[in-house]
Amino acid sequence: MKKILAFAYLILFIAVSASFAAAPGRGSDGQPIVIKSNELQADTIARIATFLGKVVAKQGDITIHTDKLVVRYAEKGGDVEKVEAFGNVRIVQENRIGTARYAVYFTKSGKIVLSGSPKVIQGKDMVSGNEITYFVNEEKSVVTGTSDARVEAVIYPKGKGRNDAAQP
Repeated sequence: MKKILAFAYLILFIAVSASFAAAPGRGSDGQPIVIKSNELQADTIARIATFLGKVVAKQGDITIHTDKLVVRYAEKGGDVEKVEAFGNVRIVQENRIGTARYAVYFTKSGKIVLSGSPKVIQGKDMVSGNEITYFVNEEKSVVTGTSDARVEAVIYPKGKGRNDAAQP
């Protein structure tokens, strides 16, 4: 049971990472969100902001790297509806890393989906599959597989007297 909870925490950092990107100007602890890219295209009529080329979005100790980040705003109120990351997606927080070719965060439903060889690693523990979905409001995750991309989890036991720093 503890391993399942630890895995849920692993997926949780993806939710936190995506939600900070989804709420420009509203960060944890009032920390600013800094997004760097080679180009920014803003379309106020379509309510879309697109960051292109070596995108790095950072807030506190969470950093998202991707080729393209698209933020879609609602027609009423201007709230963020959806954030999509395309190509070479890498989300880093301390010793946790999530990777995929595509990630999307649906703000209204609080759902994050990683696809395209998604993998989440914390320390030496790892989970991968065809798609990793995290439901932010319910604090649960689902990893699905296919015949070609089965779910795989590698979990190292945490035992008494174990010294992680001494492990290879």
